Amino acid sequence: MNLHDLFAIARHRASHHVAIETRSPGLPGHRLSYEELFAQADRLAAGLQRWGLGKGDRVAFYVGSRPELVIAYLAVIRLGAIVVPMNLRYRRLEIGHILSDCRPRLLITERDYLPILEEVPPSQRTSLEATLLLEDFPGWSAPVDSLDAPTVEGDDLALIMYTSGTTGRSKGAMLSHNNVMATVTGLLSAWGWQAEDRLLLCLPLFHVHGLIVGLHCALAAGATILLHAHFDAAAVLDDLLHANPTLFFAVPTIYVRLLQEMERHPDPLDFSHMRLFCSGSAPLPPEVFVAFQDRTGHAILERYGMTETGMNLSNPYAGPRRPGTVGTPLPGVSIRIVDANLQDVAPGQEGELLVRGSNVFQGYWQDPEKTAASFCQDAQGREWFRTGDLARQDPDHGYVTLLGRRHELIISGGFNIYPREIEELLTTYPGLAEAAVVGEPHPEWGEVPVAYIVCTGEINEAELVAFCKGQLAGYKVPRRFYRVSTLPRNAMGKLQKHLLPRAD
Repeated sequence: MNLHDLFAIARHRASHHVAIETRSPGLPGHRLSYEELFAQADRLAAGLQRWGLGKGDRVAFYVGSRPELVIAYLAVIRLGAIVVPMNLRYRRLEIGHILSDCRPRLLITERDYLPILEEVPPSQRTSLEATLLLEDFPGWSAPVDSLDAPTVEGDDLALIMYTSGTTGRSKGAMLSHNNVMATVTGLLSAWGWQAEDRLLLCLPLFHVHGLIVGLHCALAAGATILLHAHFDAAAVLDDLLHANPTLFFAVPTIYVRLLQEMERHPDPLDFSHMRLFCSGSAPLPPEVFVAFQDRTGHAILERYGMTETGMNLSNPYAGPRRPGTVGTPLPGVSIRIVDANLQDVAPGQEGELLVRGSNVFQGYWQDPEKTAASFCQDAQGREWFRTGDLARQDPDHGYVTLLGRRHELIISGGFNIYPREIEELLTTYPGLAEAAVVGEPHPEWGEVPVAYIVCTGEINEAELVAFCKGQLAGYKVPRRFYRVSTLPRNAMGKLQKHLLPRAD
């Protein structure tokens, strides 16, 4: 079985059921039934095959959250090709790295994004043979009877999702059809998905949270997706109250903003039609959990996943949801918490979280060394993925609490940021000799990056910010620059960020 086979079950069971309904002010309002959605995807698959797209080819997606993305996604995986989603906040530096690393044959995007993509140096997009605009889908489509879909196995790759590490450039996590289906089927069971569900989806579809937890689960269940192009607090709250959704998934920052928007409505708000609010991608502050429950009557369900593994743990759907925890392992997932020597710690003790299961990825694209370093073996020879997250498991109830990160990864508003990429860019700026980037606590975003810089000449901070914005996604641009005379290093010259002078 592959993902197309899984989705085909819902297509046949709920062919006339609404699959996608666009609700965002940024999207034209229309509905697609399951039959219409898959018929358009089949025609596009036939056209892509006629063009020459085949099994194993990579296809880069630089597309907003809209029905055409879903159509293209279904078409590409039907042919056994591999989808490479790109964050819409990425700019020249990040896009160029991805295109030169995975070498896609085809790029799917929108006309409005062409100026951004054209900034990528030609040397980094030599593999691209064509660019397909969403606006040109009709011209690329072909009769379905010409489609000769290849055999796609569960172990074949479905996605290469670039994830932030703590050193070097982002890495391409290879996810097979089986990896994705393990997460989807586990969540369908754990969260009680039904065809009658209506998922209000405002998360970006280039991220595991929106793409797999949201889109994939809804399509596999035959549920309806109420699709927003982006998060707008007023529009989303209005739909939460009046569009009769049953499910809503978000990152903590979104819940903070929804609570702020609710303050504009002093009267009681009716969320009785909702059955599940879920939060992930970053730790949910316990005070937000409590405030949201007080205002809505719903306890947010926290869960924990990674690009490399899909979903790993979840608070229970039918059971107590403990604020500050990410629950217990999902079906098919096993965990261990180990010390620095990779030995199991005593119950209740802190250590690194390891996971194993069918959800765990196949490794990093063309990077066997990083892949090998991300796994370890137990005494029985079983492989475990090293998450890099420190955790503690409650000895009585088994709930896991995340305590921090083994490395220096910064998570801001649900997005991963790795400092070295920013540091390397900063040191290319004239007059800036050294840079160290760390996360600084922020009440809304969780963390934001700040930079400690050693300057050899005069630097205009506004110009430095503009320089960063032209190269990096906005959330990666340091919020503050602290000028220091030197950066703390040990005898071996290694930077010791814990010794940086913290701002008051």
